[in-house]
Amino acid sequence: MKTQRSLTNYLLRRFLRFDREQPFIFLSAMLAFLGIMLGVMVLIIAMALMNGFDNEFKKKLTIMNYPLTIVPRFYGSVNTSLLLDLEHDFPQLKFSPYVAASVIARSGSQLEGGYLFGVDYQAEREVNPVVAKALETLPEGNFKVVVGEALLESFAMTEGDRLMYIFTQIEPGGLAVTPKLKRFVIAGAFDSGLSAYDKAYSYTDLHSLQTIMHLPDNVYDGIHIMTDDPQAVIEEVRKVLPAGVRIKGWWEDNVNFFAALELEKRSLFIVLMLIILIAAVNIISSLLMTVMNRRSEIALLISLGASPAQIKKLFLKLGVVIGIGGIVTGAILGLSGVWVLQTFDIISLPKHVYPTARLALDLSWQDFVSILGGAFAIVVLSSWYPAKKASEVDVLTVLRNE
Repeated sequence: MKTQRSLTNYLLRRFLRFDREQPFIFLSAMLAFLGIMLGVMVLIIAMALMNGFDNEFKKKLTIMNYPLTIVPRFYGSVNTSLLLDLEHDFPQLKFSPYVAASVIARSGSQLEGGYLFGVDYQAEREVNPVVAKALETLPEGNFKVVVGEALLESFAMTEGDRLMYIFTQIEPGGLAVTPKLKRFVIAGAFDSGLSAYDKAYSYTDLHSLQTIMHLPDNVYDGIHIMTDDPQAVIEEVRKVLPAGVRIKGWWEDNVNFFAALELEKRSLFIVLMLIILIAAVNIISSLLMTVMNRRSEIALLISLGASPAQIKKLFLKLGVVIGIGGIVTGAILGLSGVWVLQTFDIISLPKHVYPTARLALDLSWQDFVSILGGAFAIVVLSSWYPAKKASEVDVLTVLRNE
């Protein structure tokens, strides 16, 4: 057994060596090695980028959409009594009641549609860390508003300016209906990293908006809930809710968006795996040329007692060595590339387009194992046919011609 193993290792080293008489065999093997290496490296970095941006979007959307939200099925079902019951039953959760109004922000001739939320500042600080930073320095007084940085830039306004809101809810006035108008003093600004939310969402105190909308103090449009594990908590909260309200998770409003991201990720994985498949074609051509060039040596080995299975194993091992070399080198370069991009601010992104100004990378173990496993399967399958052809060499024909 040791003799066979040392003979196999000797032949492997010999077949992998550069042959001056047949340089194209070595060149083809080298191209296969480089192709697999590049394919694995690019696939690792691409999957890390997809996961990173996916997680970044989830983080931003979780904050601005809130992990869980309780909304009424009919008017008055979400009230102070329900809030107190929830705070008693779930002391580990953070609750923030709110009222909301569809508004149009106006500055000169510029208009921007969105929502104005009336919130309890103290409770809102507990559930929304983005808005909490702006609320920390908010001066006392009614009819103050906290807006997004993107809205300030769009309107070319600063803190202390007055911003008019046109409420879409209209009320009768004489012989016509007129919209409600109210000027708010801009008292703070927040930056969520998602410009669409920064333009659309504004926050004022609960009492101010209830006064404008003529709403009672004990009735809300909903209750936002902060939790680190909303998918586990949602069922527990749902069990104690009365029939007049329902609870929804942040992901329910973004199902299509994340389904599209998942489809894009899978498509990218398949496309980049084709690079490895194309590189594997070079393994097939390299091994077939090696078989054709070494036919006399193969025939001699068989005549000396080597079985076709041993010959097949030899060439299968030859292809796997080339492939694994490319996989390991590509994995090392890919992980190094991920570390470099994470550590150094090499590439900056437009802040108003992406949820982060830096590249977000996060390589999961599932993706890493899938990449290595898929590449290894392609390498083994591409080595099998040439190995099979090597084991079918006709000894008598080859030796007679030689």
